[in-house]
Amino acid sequence: MGMEAKKERGRFQIYTGDGKGKTTAALGLAMRAVGRGHQVYIGQFMKGQDYGELHSLAKVEGITIEQYGDPEWHFAGKLTAAQLERAAEGLKRAREAVASGRYRVVVLDEINMAVWFGLIPLEAALSLARAPRGGTELVYTGRQADPALIELADLVTEMREIKHYYATGLKAREGIEY
Repeated sequence: MGMEAKKERGRFQIYTGDGKGKTTAALGLAMRAVGRGHQVYIGQFMKGQDYGELHSLAKVEGITIEQYGDPEWHFAGKLTAAQLERAAEGLKRAREAVASGRYRVVVLDEINMAVWFGLIPLEAALSLARAPRGGTELVYTGRQADPALIELADLVTEMREIKHYYATGLKAREGIEY
């Protein structure tokens, strides 16, 4: 009678702060997981534009990536019905991904900002983080992580800008920033 290996409990991670590298860190974790034969789900909130990772990750077996942002995102003091609908759709898909047990890693990219802007209620983000998820590692990225989410998380990394070339007027570059 062999003993079955105990499945490790998935943790809740947050990558936040004003520095560059939050999404990049989460994508590195995703690549590490698929390198070990695991499935990964990435839901991008606030992003609907053509980011380089969409092209590269589409070629990686084991990664599912979906966007739930407005391609022409701007916030003029009022959220649109379409923006709220896309965010709700993304949250629904995220819940399904976590509940399915199919994914070792679920990354919700820019969900912290979606909460901060009011696209997703804080309680919904907290509820998802508290939900039973077995061995699924849950990762939230984005600036402005709510203190309640930080308190709940098992790991929080804050990216802090020390120096950035944007200050010299350099614009976002294809393949580097997007």
